[in-house]
Amino acid sequence: MTDPRTLPPFASDNYAPAHPDVLAAVVAANDGYAVAYGDDPWTARLDARVREVFGAGALTFPVLNGTGANVVSLTALSPRWGGVVVSDVAHVNTDENGAPERVGGLKLLACPSVDGRITPDDVARWAGQRDDVHRAHPAVLSLTQSTELGTVYPLDALRALTHVAHDLGMAVHVDGSRLANAAAALGCSLRALTTDAGVDVVSLGAAKNGGMLGEAVLVLGPDDAPDDASARARESAAAAVPFLRKASMQLASKTRFVSAQLLALLGEPGEPLSTGDDAPLWHRNAAHANAMAARLRAGLEALGGDVVRVTRPTEANAVFATLPRAAADRLRAVARFYDWADGETPDRVEARLMCAWDTAPETVDAFVAAAAGVLD
Repeated sequence: MTDPRTLPPFASDNYAPAHPDVLAAVVAANDGYAVAYGDDPWTARLDARVREVFGAGALTFPVLNGTGANVVSLTALSPRWGGVVVSDVAHVNTDENGAPERVGGLKLLACPSVDGRITPDDVARWAGQRDDVHRAHPAVLSLTQSTELGTVYPLDALRALTHVAHDLGMAVHVDGSRLANAAAALGCSLRALTTDAGVDVVSLGAAKNGGMLGEAVLVLGPDDAPDDASARARESAAAAVPFLRKASMQLASKTRFVSAQLLALLGEPGEPLSTGDDAPLWHRNAAHANAMAARLRAGLEALGGDVVRVTRPTEANAVFATLPRAAADRLRAVARFYDWADGETPDRVEARLMCAWDTAPETVDAFVAAAAGVLD
C-alpha cells in the first residue's frame, strides 16, 4: 500500500533505511560458509575493533535487537533479587513491555526526571533499600544516552552518576541505542562516553544509526574500571553474558551478518578513530541526524512561539514541540510523526519529531513550510 504522505517520516529514526555501506557489508559477509554462533572472521574483526574503540579489555557480544541487549545486560549485572534504577521515561521502563521484569526477573526503580535526565541525588535516594529484605535491592543504575527526550548526559554529569552508583555498590549500564548521537553532540569519542566515564556495560545501538538489525552488548574492560566495585561488576558480567545471551534467545546462529553491520558502522580494525573528515560511519550518520534536528528546531522557532512552541532542549536528533491538535492532524497527512504528550491546553499536543542519518535538508525545509501552511 502506497503511503499518501508527500514527505519522509519524522516519526522515528527506526523508520530510516539501512545505510548502503551497511547493506554492502552484509552482502560481502554472504561469502560461502562460516562457523556459526560468532566463531567467524567478521566477529573476530569486530572484537578487535571494539577493543580499539572502547578499550583493550572490552568484550563484544552481538545480539538481535535493543530490548534483548538491555535484558541481557541488566540480568548479567544484577542478582535475582535486584532492582534497576532508571529514569521514568527510560526506554526500558516505558517501551519494552516490561521485558527486563518479565524476562530478567528484575524490578525497575523509576526516578522522576527533568528533560529525561536523572541526578546523583536521585540515585542516592535508593541507598536505604539496600539492606531491606522487603524491597528490591538497587543493584544497577541504567542510563539512556541520549535520552528519550533527545537530551544527553554531559561527561561531568555522567561521571558524577557513575561515581555515586559505584559508591553504593551498584553497577552502571548504558542503554546506548542512540549513543552515537550523544557522542557526536558532545564532540567526544565513544570511549570517553563509556569506559572513561565509569560505565560497566553498554547496549550498543546500530538500528537507529543506519543499521539493518542487530546490536551488541559490550562488557568494558576490568583493567579500565574506576574502582573495585566496577571491576567486580565487569568480571561478573563477562562470565554471565555468553550464557544469558543464549538463554534469552539473543544468540544469532549466523552472527557474522550482525557483526558485519557493526563493523561497517564502527570501522575495520586499524582505521582512524577521528571525528574529522575521515570519521567512521557511526559518527557521520549521527552528526548528520543531529544537524538536521537543529535545522528543524530553528525552522519551527522561526514560525513564532504563539502557535508552535519548541518545548525541550534539542541536543541530539529529536525535536519536541507543541501545536494545536487540529494542525498536528493536518500536518501528519504530509509526514508521519507521533504525539508525545498533552500540550499546555486541551486543544494542544506535544509532538516528537525525529531526524535520521538520511534526513535531507530539503525534507526539513519542506516540513517547516508545510507546518507554516497548516498553522495559518
